[in-house]
This record gives sequence, structure tokens and C-alpha cells, in this order.
Amino acid sequence: MRVTKRTNIAMRVLMYCAAHTDRLVTKHEIAGVCNVSENHLAQVINQLAQLGFLHTQRGRNGGLELARPASEIVIGEVFRHLEQPVPLAECFADVDNTCPLTEACRLRDLLTNAANSFYATLDPVTLDALICDNGELLQIISPQAICKTATPSEVSVDRQASPPLANVTLLD
Repeated sequence: MRVTKRTNIAMRVLMYCAAHTDRLVTKHEIAGVCNVSENHLAQVINQLAQLGFLHTQRGRNGGLELARPASEIVIGEVFRHLEQPVPLAECFADVDNTCPLTEACRLRDLLTNAANSFYATLDPVTLDALICDNGELLQIISPQAICKTATPSEVSVDRQASPPLANVTLLD
């Protein structure tokens, strides 16, 4: 499974905003902390705002913030919106598909099931589960942040429930 650079940047933006719920954050500060170009960041922020994950405010005192609480942002939903245009294989692309096996190939169904399993693994996880009780992450993106959305006992990511995503790579 491959995760696009756009999705990776989007998750950084969402986590950064979730760690700074007390104020509007700027594109410039996210770019610095998350090691992302401001041009790429602007495109991702625009898309996240259009999808209803972020609220942006223009002007001198402008910035961005989560459009809804981190506990209501489901990671599987974010990935589905951002990854959906990328076909897993040629046979998934309506326009560029030249594979003569498409009609009889069973691999397409297997890949569809694998993608659905990937998203199903992300569906029970909300944005607050990624940041709450994650001291190492908060030290990087917000050393003074205190997680206000949930207590550690309410939020957890079961690292034993599914295999690690070691085979996930980023595309340009």
C-alpha cells in the first residue's frame, strides 16, 4: 500500500492543529515544524478546508484551525478522501486501463479487499487518538500543549490489533 505525500502532509497539518486548539495556527509555522514547503502546504490546507476538516481565516490575524473537534475526525475518512483518486493498479483507472485481463482477473477483487481492510483499520481511530497521551509527538509539534479532548484511558490506539504499517511508502 502506498500513501501519497499529500495525505502525509494532511495528517501533519491535522495533528498540528489538534495540538493547538487554543488559537489559530499559521501555514508558516506548520511548514517550519513539519518540514514541508509552504506551496505544498497551501494546496493541502485548501483541500482539507473544502472537505470540512479545517476552518481557515484570511487576513492579518488569520490562520487555520480544526473545523470540528479532533474526536470527530476519523482517520479512515481523511485517508479515503485524499487517497481515493490514486488507483491501486492500472485496472482501477477508468481512462488509462489497457490491461486485457481486467474482465477475468481475480487480482482486482483481492486488491479491492486489501484497500478496504486498510481503511477499516483506520476507521476506529480519531485524530485525538493520535495526539492524546502521545508525549513524544507533542514535544515536537507543541511542547506546551495539554490534550483537552480526551483522557488517556478514553483514547488509545491498539498497536497489537493490527500489523504495523511498515510497508507503507510515500509517493511524490
